[in-house]
Amino acid sequence: MSKSLARVRKAIEAADLSSTIQEVDKARTAQEAADTVGCDLDQIAKSIIFKAETSGEAVLFLTAGGNRVCARKASDLAGEPLGKADAALIRAQTGFAIGGVSPLGHLSPIRAWLDPRLLAFDRVWAAAGTPRHLFDVDPAILPVLIGAVLADFVE
Repeated sequence: MSKSLARVRKAIEAADLSSTIQEVDKARTAQEAADTVGCDLDQIAKSIIFKAETSGEAVLFLTAGGNRVCARKASDLAGEPLGKADAALIRAQTGFAIGGVSPLGHLSPIRAWLDPRLLAFDRVWAAAGTPRHLFDVDPAILPVLIGAVLADFVE
């Protein structure tokens, strides 16, 4: 088991979540992930990471699978300009590779915002630390677990 997957599993257990980690063949896109686990596209919680240009930190926007993050709204929420986060920054701050960034189990605390669309569902699916693993979770507990602010940041 990869270190990233083990860290997410440990975070799930520590939070006493009733979640299942599922290994999948194809989950390169939100639609592929939804098709694989048999859920609605918007039940896929995408972890979108930006680089906060002033602080240099990674910031997380957790959004519904069918939504796109609006760069202007996201920058306004972060209070600084946002740019593209490279693989090195993402790995250094979260401990995850691009495509497997989980909302749980980060190496360091991360400022985070959550798309209210996710709360329309009883369960959502998110990356579990690798591009080939997903876990399901009640979206209502995510803001508390990850310290995310509920906000409108989508196009």
